[in-house]
Amino acid sequence: MQEAIKRGTKKAWQTYLTLIKIILPVYIGVKFLKYTGVINYLADFFSPAMKLVGLPGEAVLALLTGYLLNIYGALGVMASLELGVREITILGTMLGLAHSLVIEAAVIKKIKGKLIPLISLRVITSILAGVVLNLIL
Repeated sequence: MQEAIKRGTKKAWQTYLTLIKIILPVYIGVKFLKYTGVINYLADFFSPAMKLVGLPGEAVLALLTGYLLNIYGALGVMASLELGVREITILGTMLGLAHSLVIEAAVIKKIKGKLIPLISLRVITSILAGVVLNLIL
């Protein structure tokens, strides 16, 4: 029993460190972009599109990070933004449906799947879920 606890604790610590290596730099990077005003520019540019899903313009960083990189990077971005429960629910649902698209595109290609239709389906489903949640929440 003690050996299992030691192994579990060691694996949990390794997982924690792996996630911190992703989330912390992204968090710091977004804070930097916030203080330099880059986020304000991006927020203004993407605000009309993000309103469709009920999110502020700066949430596009979390969405793109999740879509293109991974969900953990998106969590780092989300942590650095001031989002409410409603926004986190919408964004989390959207990212749950479509995340790590670059990596998954490589997997789809490797198994000889239809890349464009599968990626498109995930992104469109994600956006539709955001629109629906915006209407009902």
